[in-house]
Amino acid sequence: MSQFVLHLQSATQYERIEDVTAFVGQDASGSFGIMAGHHRMMTPLFFGLARFRTGDGEWQFLALPGALLYFVNNELFLNTRRYLRDRDCTRITHALDDQLRTEEATLRQVKESLHRLEEEMFKRLWSLGRGREASI
Repeated sequence: MSQFVLHLQSATQYERIEDVTAFVGQDASGSFGIMAGHHRMMTPLFFGLARFRTGDGEWQFLALPGALLYFVNNELFLNTRRYLRDRDCTRITHALDDQLRTEEATLRQVKESLHRLEEEMFKRLWSLGRGREASI
């Protein structure tokens, strides 16, 4: 069976996997597959799971917060902020859920902090404006 090279690249990780026989991902057009010899293509992947099969016939799963996929010259490049890779779909799904919950909690904290900062700025501007009125 024909194979291609998969390059997994994130801000902190890089993996080169030589013996990939198939890749399945999802973009705006839906789910699609890539096999060796595929024509050149580029597409953004959605948040979620993708998978690839290696020469040993086992599927491996990738949890991605979105990625840019580029396939050229029998090499597949996946560029993403970060990724999780595992052979067990259930385990990686739980890890993805945990990561999503953590990111949502962090985002909620940032929004609350920005809201408090905004309130304090308005209070300060109000008090500065009132100080000017008193001096006139």
